[in-house]
Amino acid sequence: MHTDIIIPLVLYLALVFAISGYAYIKRKKTDQFTDYFIGNRTMGGFLLAMTLAATYISASSFIGGPGAAYKFGLGWVLLAMIQVPTVLLSLGILGKKFAILARKYNAITLSDMLYAHYKSRLVVWLASITIIIAFIGAMTVQFIGGARLLESSVGIPYGYGLLIFGIGTVIYTAFGGFRAGILNDAFQGLVMLIGAIILLIAVIYVGGGIPNIVETLKQSDPALLTPQGPNNFMDIPFMASFWVLVCFGVVGLPHTAVRCMAYKDSKAVHSGIILGTIMVTVIMFTMHLSGALGRAIIPDLTIPDQVVPNLIVKILPPLAAGIFLAAPLAAIMSTINAQLLQVSSVLLKDLFLSIKPEAAKNDKALTRLSVIITFIFGGLVILTAWNPPDMVIWLNLLAFGGLEAVFLWPLVLGLYWKKANACGALTSMILGALCYAILASNNIQIFKFHPIVPSLLLGLIAFLVANPFGKNLHNRD
Repeated sequence: MHTDIIIPLVLYLALVFAISGYAYIKRKKTDQFTDYFIGNRTMGGFLLAMTLAATYISASSFIGGPGAAYKFGLGWVLLAMIQVPTVLLSLGILGKKFAILARKYNAITLSDMLYAHYKSRLVVWLASITIIIAFIGAMTVQFIGGARLLESSVGIPYGYGLLIFGIGTVIYTAFGGFRAGILNDAFQGLVMLIGAIILLIAVIYVGGGIPNIVETLKQSDPALLTPQGPNNFMDIPFMASFWVLVCFGVVGLPHTAVRCMAYKDSKAVHSGIILGTIMVTVIMFTMHLSGALGRAIIPDLTIPDQVVPNLIVKILPPLAAGIFLAAPLAAIMSTINAQLLQVSSVLLKDLFLSIKPEAAKNDKALTRLSVIITFIFGGLVILTAWNPPDMVIWLNLLAFGGLEAVFLWPLVLGLYWKKANACGALTSMILGALCYAILASNNIQIFKFHPIVPSLLLGLIAFLVANPFGKNLHNRD
């Protein structure tokens, strides 16, 4: 076990818990329930940029993505840059209008917004169930990534690493709530940015420079240097599907949408777009390029997801490795925080309070119940991560696609089409989800496109066809 690596890592985690403790104390002076889930809508531009970027950049970006670049070569690095406009699209499409309506409806959760748009409990319940199911898969990926990181770099057995990382993350999320997540996202975002840049510099230095590394990769497999990768894996339909799945479709991710409800003013949106885009660009490029070039340094990995942890240990001094190991851990913890709070809000606000609305009168009791729910659900997800697959990126993309197939059109059309109604939304959500589940579970690709493409297309058509059969709510803004 690498003691020199563990010490700075423990200090880093202690700082994360200290920030969480500060958020807990701060919350006791405000409207606790609203603060717990959306921080009383006080985010400025810097925090907005950091939380959107840190929430989106996850185990897939620091573990799974570089692992795919290790396996498929420089073509995957080019493919990863499709994700650059994610912050711009999220804030540009949802942004101001979403925040204005959230304040008007006093919405705390995404389902609050959907109910305000469509006046349908069926829409809320379907949305809530989808979030819970999909986030089980998405959070499982994050816990697997954190445990693998500790296993590969520090030498802690996977099971122990999962318990240490998982329990610690659940505790900081449960007690700190949204405010702790936002403050930690700002701190962790800076750690990610610095760590990603330094790792790439170290990889290039240890590999003897770019020309030498490229020559080594060429001797290993010339296809690693092509845009399509080995066996022409990344063809046009695959790249188009990837763009829909990890860029355009991100607008439909619930934890992204919630961030668009919690900022302070329009100035925060403008600066958030610029800063967030810069951060996503730098981290995506440096981490995926590190994974691709790392194959020249560590050519014989059987599990591609282990490339970043192994590079950290192999090419950095122990003390520096411990410090920069915090970068991927930061990415993972930020994403878990956002997703775990989202599930807690769904279970409590959208499901429990819809059955027992009188409980809403006790603000402190609701906040305590939120903490309990966060602990229970976090424990269940830790159990699901006990037997992990070799490459977590596919499980993460599966969960992403399911959420996008259900939420993208109800969110976007609900904002920009006054005639959009519950009939159209429900039909789109159900058919989109069924189409995605059938295609993805049976590995069916229509014209070689990922299941998300036909699922979103069917969802849009279903919305437009079914909408005239529903009741139009002309009095909605």
